[in-house]
Amino acid sequence: MRIALSQIVAGLDPKANLDIVRDQALHAAEQDARIVVFPEATMARFGVRLRPIAEPLDGPWAGEVRRIAAETGIVVVAGMFTPAPDGRVTNTLLVTGPGVDASYDKIHLYDAFNFTESRTVAPGSQVVTVDVDGLRIGLATCYDVRFPELFRAHADAGALVCLLPASWGAGPGKREQWDLLIRARALDATVWLAAVGQADPISVGVEASGTAPTGIGYSAVVGPDGSIREQLSAEPGMIIAELDIDEVTAVRQKIAVLDNRRLGWPEPPA
Repeated sequence: MRIALSQIVAGLDPKANLDIVRDQALHAAEQDARIVVFPEATMARFGVRLRPIAEPLDGPWAGEVRRIAAETGIVVVAGMFTPAPDGRVTNTLLVTGPGVDASYDKIHLYDAFNFTESRTVAPGSQVVTVDVDGLRIGLATCYDVRFPELFRAHADAGALVCLLPASWGAGPGKREQWDLLIRARALDATVWLAAVGQADPISVGVEASGTAPTGIGYSAVVGPDGSIREQLSAEPGMIIAELDIDEVTAVRQKIAVLDNRRLGWPEPPA
């Protein structure tokens, strides 16, 4: 499977961000990628009011992403915001292109490091995998990476690859945590992990806003053995990666952590 990881700096205008999606999808298609993965909040970066820009999955923003996928002939994965019934929004991944049209709502919300995502965002509740060319792929978003059970649920559902669009919050030690967590999730689920973050806005002269997680870059492809195979720096860029799916089988034969799990722990004594 040949995939593209598109590390961008999303702006404030959803329509302008569609131009970025189109240009990057065309470039990925020219490189014969089957999937192009954009970051969380591709629709508009964090730090703006989300409810006014949120649109349903059958709205114009998602519709234009579908047109881009159809024009380029590849599957596009992009983060957007959809209205939630309680007045908040959901942090949604749209996955669309030949043979697939699906979405995932972020389950674990970023109520950490002086930011409260749950104030404006409602959590999802469903583990989601999609099939592209017969390959099962698990979907996760940013803060989900701190919860290994989600990635093992993907593996249990048959996923050999996981996609992790993100808009990682900056701060002391956060880069080190990012690298540690993406490697750990690939290793403890023994999957290929494509972690695609927003580039650091400061790298292109855009001032970050408050405590909003606007990205640090360092998107990476991580092998099922937990090793980083390719990684960008803080600036915008693209990785084109060939994922050897047979390597998952080989690693799982050597490190059978999924088979060796012991589930259903007894209750502790009173």
